[in-house]
Amino acid sequence: MNNSVYPCITLKGKVAEAAEFYTDVFKEAGVIQTSPFVIQMQLFGQKLMLLNDGPTSQPNASVSFMVMCDSAEDTEEFWFSLSDGGTVLMALDSYPWSPKYGWIMDKYGVSWQLYTNDADTATQKVCPTLMFTGAGAGKASEAVHFYTRVFPDSAIEGILKYAEGEGDNTDYVKHSQFTVKGYTLMAMDSSANHGFSFNDAISLVVECEDQAEIDRYWEQLTADGGQEVACGWLTDKYGISWQIIPKVLAELMKDKERIPRVMGEVMKMKKLIIEDMVNA
Repeated sequence: MNNSVYPCITLKGKVAEAAEFYTDVFKEAGVIQTSPFVIQMQLFGQKLMLLNDGPTSQPNASVSFMVMCDSAEDTEEFWFSLSDGGTVLMALDSYPWSPKYGWIMDKYGVSWQLYTNDADTATQKVCPTLMFTGAGAGKASEAVHFYTRVFPDSAIEGILKYAEGEGDNTDYVKHSQFTVKGYTLMAMDSSANHGFSFNDAISLVVECEDQAEIDRYWEQLTADGGQEVACGWLTDKYGISWQIIPKVLAELMKDKERIPRVMGEVMKMKKLIIEDMVNA
């Protein structure tokens, strides 16, 4: 479990409860590290951060998590567990792209696409999926090309457009898959009136080796309409929220006596400065 890119979900006051829930739903899950601010989990060997404070927005389906299930039985088991207090977005059924698929929002507002992958060819079991809708509809392909230029060890693995009669603009992306720093993400467009768009309740964390790496991503992701936020957070020109953090932060947060001093420095910053954090 060495991925340096991973998702963060803000669930104020509910992170412990949610961590227990997800550990129960997905048997290959567990808590790695806890602090007053975050719970770090592993989910099928991948990192997942649950944030206990920060943004006031709520998760929505503009960012969902595609779960590659090994069998229809696994898909059904996950679906049943996530249904507890959840809301069905697409019914669990057989579809042209999967023998057993469903899209559900759990009781915390987090959306999951459960996809049966009988061939078991997926190297990454859970993939954040970005849905470009509202004012962002039609920008998925542009964004995928942008992200794969910004980050090293990146590639576009496929972009599929809507066909005639599939209910959307044929210039729009029906499904795409790409990697950033070796981490797989997916993206799609939707011109439907969903009533939501990207917000900061779900962000993408990038752990950086040094200050030069932080500086490089920060400059590129805030360019052309992106916005600096605070505490290592930024919003790019497409509305996606990123946390650009140093890898050493995890070690600093293990020292309970040091945490208040480190966080005191972090709260003063927009872009994080490693030297100031280490010297806190």
